[in-house]
Amino acid sequence: MSSPISSNQEPSSMVAEVNMGTDPSPPVIRTTVVQASSVFYDTPATMDKAERLIADAAGLGSQLVVFPEGFIGGYPRGLNFVDRTAKGKESFRKYHASAIAVPGPEVDRLAALAGKYKIYLVMGVIEKDEYTLYCTVLFFDSQGCYLGKHRKIMPTALERLVWGFGDVSTTPVFETPIGKIGSVICWENRMPLLRTAMYAKGIEIYCAPTADRSDTWQATMTHVALEGGCFVLSPAQFCLRKDYPPPPEYTFSGTDDDLSPDSVVCRGGSVIISPLGTVLAGPNYEGEGLISADLDLGEIA
Repeated sequence: MSSPISSNQEPSSMVAEVNMGTDPSPPVIRTTVVQASSVFYDTPATMDKAERLIADAAGLGSQLVVFPEGFIGGYPRGLNFVDRTAKGKESFRKYHASAIAVPGPEVDRLAALAGKYKIYLVMGVIEKDEYTLYCTVLFFDSQGCYLGKHRKIMPTALERLVWGFGDVSTTPVFETPIGKIGSVICWENRMPLLRTAMYAKGIEIYCAPTADRSDTWQATMTHVALEGGCFVLSPAQFCLRKDYPPPPEYTFSGTDDDLSPDSVVCRGGSVIISPLGTVLAGPNYEGEGLISADLDLGEIA
């Protein structure tokens, strides 16, 4: 037992010594966010597209790959199935058929892809639980294991006519060898108490899949990174008119742009931001593609 310092002793230091040699350095990890469109009403084709994009990201040396909101199943921008007509009901039937069950065969395939390419995978999906749909994010580790999910708690605007409401039982932060990973979806990021809950769980890699193409989204992501002292990875879809069914089933603007196959419906804006608010990659408004950045977890104090 150490002796107390007497009144006539001069302490060499009032600060305890720290053995810096035994502390492992925080990891530096390569991450990729995917900016791409779903193949609407065709989940098998979307799954195949996801595999190609995962393979491309793995080829860049990525350890974590994050996909946009609703990538599997599709974001229902422009859908007209809320009007209770026969055509509207048929549109909803096809949209419901494109959603996936959790657990289910698509989840098994995604887990296998994560294991095959040795990546952590964060995937935006439309989940179906009987007749209720949820905007959900799924998490997988590099060993090919399904870790869990987050259901969007508060759908935004017309999303509330399509998706059910999640709850706090699916707001996980997973502690992994590459950092503490969680997700908050799109405009959930404008819910201060949900953000605070994620910060309280020690989130380090904050995934924010989105369908928001606005300039203000970039300010929101920078604010989250600074407020939470975490890395923010925000993948967005990039969609052209031809990626969706033709009008009148889908109507976006009611103008000639709805008839132009190459008109941009969602311009993207995927971005990766450091805990100090520095933009590490993006925003990408140029088209489909991957953006990558190395995250030094030592930047998180």
